[in-house]
Amino acid sequence: MPYTDAQPESDSSALLRRLFPFYCALVALVTFGYALWDKFQLDGDAINYMDIGDYLRAHEWAGVVNGYWHPLYPALLALGRMISHASLANELGAYYFVNYGIFLLEMLAICCFTDALVTLREAMSSGREFLLGKYALRYLGLALLLVASQRELSLGKIRPDALLQALLLFAFAALLANFRTQRLRDAALMGVALGFAYLAKSFAFVLAFLAIGLLMLFRRIWLRHSFTKIAGSAVAAAVCFGVIAGPYVAALSRQHGRLDFGDSGSLNYAWYVGGTEKMHLQPYMTGRFGAAEVRLQHPEHELLREPQVLSYEQHAFGTNPDWFDTTYWNEGVKPHFNLRGELTRGRRNCVLVVRYLFNHPEALVLLVLLLALGARVELRGRFWVAPIALGVLIWGIYATVNTEERYVTVAFLTIVLTAFAALAGRIRFAASPLILLLGLLAAAESLRIVLENRRELAVVGLSRGWQNPKDSEAARALGSMGLKPGDTVACVGAEACLNDYYWARLAQVRIGAEIFDPLAVPAYEFLATMPNREQAIAAVRSTGAKVLVADFAVARVTPGDPAMQRWRELGESTLYELPLNVPAGTEPRTPPPPPRQRPAF
Repeated sequence: MPYTDAQPESDSSALLRRLFPFYCALVALVTFGYALWDKFQLDGDAINYMDIGDYLRAHEWAGVVNGYWHPLYPALLALGRMISHASLANELGAYYFVNYGIFLLEMLAICCFTDALVTLREAMSSGREFLLGKYALRYLGLALLLVASQRELSLGKIRPDALLQALLLFAFAALLANFRTQRLRDAALMGVALGFAYLAKSFAFVLAFLAIGLLMLFRRIWLRHSFTKIAGSAVAAAVCFGVIAGPYVAALSRQHGRLDFGDSGSLNYAWYVGGTEKMHLQPYMTGRFGAAEVRLQHPEHELLREPQVLSYEQHAFGTNPDWFDTTYWNEGVKPHFNLRGELTRGRRNCVLVVRYLFNHPEALVLLVLLLALGARVELRGRFWVAPIALGVLIWGIYATVNTEERYVTVAFLTIVLTAFAALAGRIRFAASPLILLLGLLAAAESLRIVLENRRELAVVGLSRGWQNPKDSEAARALGSMGLKPGDTVACVGAEACLNDYYWARLAQVRIGAEIFDPLAVPAYEFLATMPNREQAIAAVRSTGAKVLVADFAVARVTPGDPAMQRWRELGESTLYELPLNVPAGTEPRTPPPPPRQRPAF
């Protein structure tokens, strides 16, 4: 049902309506620059999503079903690579454009949510004069989305948080529409959107039932609908959610031998609240179990304790099996409620909430300015109850475990846009221009960032932001040593083993063993001061790994250092290798770079 504003359209509102298509084009054009020149920001999480995308393309379902990383975002990555015919060398270009497509989807989701918010407001608050109409809220939502793309949801991050945000906003829009229309279709659309949101991230499983409960509660208490009508909508939402989410829940449950919808929440609770050791937990580490009950089913094979040397060969999937499916290694960790941990974590997450608000001051400053000019908050009508409750629930769920900016942006948008929708007063002459100004300033800031990124890339001789010479050089050098796809290597140090092991994916090798550094000191320092270094290296060699790889960053190996005399630089990079099981005399060469390829799109 098309929206018609119940109030006469002012000149400023008419201007916003006429300019809206041009503003959308401006936002899309500026953000396209991020797809070209946003900086390389890969981490271990990103590589796992890319690996799952490969297993989807190869129909290796055992590698797709994963209790920690869900399949919808990897499926979009795989689709982007197939459509663009991208090779492994330039796949990141395709993935940046997948993220750009998700950003466009977010733009649509923002508009659907704000439109549903305004139509519900008019239905429940007829006769009251509100400050912001449909187009003003659209501008505000898109401006805040641009701000998020500059910060926590940048296109260079290969993560599903932006996709989850778009799907949740679609679900919330359908929920608000159901309040107004009572149609089963809107409830069903909410269920479908939440089902796909679950396939993006397991967090949406809990949120789906909370949203269905909120649907029933709001319609009964504030709308006075009959139980029969409410039950019909609730059942339609639940059935549609089950149809989408059910097959993956069944696959996870079959894989783990128990009812399971995803273990990321329980593991994060054990790690961050219960105090359970997150990395390389072993059965004898009873002092690190925290508040959890720990009966590990298949812990990592420990070859040496000091330093801890581990083998991952028992798990067959992922560039780095250790982080590819952490639920496999932590099967048997059962968290328990920990009041002290909740209080400690709650204090930390409250600080992060304040920091988030200070890092996103634009909307808050505008809200204060409008109130100072004479606007007021109109709470009658109760249209604001459900969206505010949804935002608070999202923020609250994360606050009990682990709050990160990329997790709670959708909660921030939901709460802030609803707060602006509740403003009333007769200062439209000032409100609309101020919101338009905010939108243009957000676009201008994005343009500034894009051009600055392009300038920095040109200085180092790169044409696209996704290009990363360090990993590419290291991968080519490993190939020059005779390493073939599927070969096993080992790593040492947090940088090469966890923060950025894209070099291993580009070389198509698997990290089968690791010398673990619990303090995450620079790898050069860690190796140079290791008391039983040769014993640790011998343990890694026994796994059959071809080479041991470390990232020495700015610490260059000196020929006179006896601890490092056998290490060789991998091309023109900060990565070095120590030969383990390659023919004697094998040296990494720096082959000529491959011919320049056209971007994937």
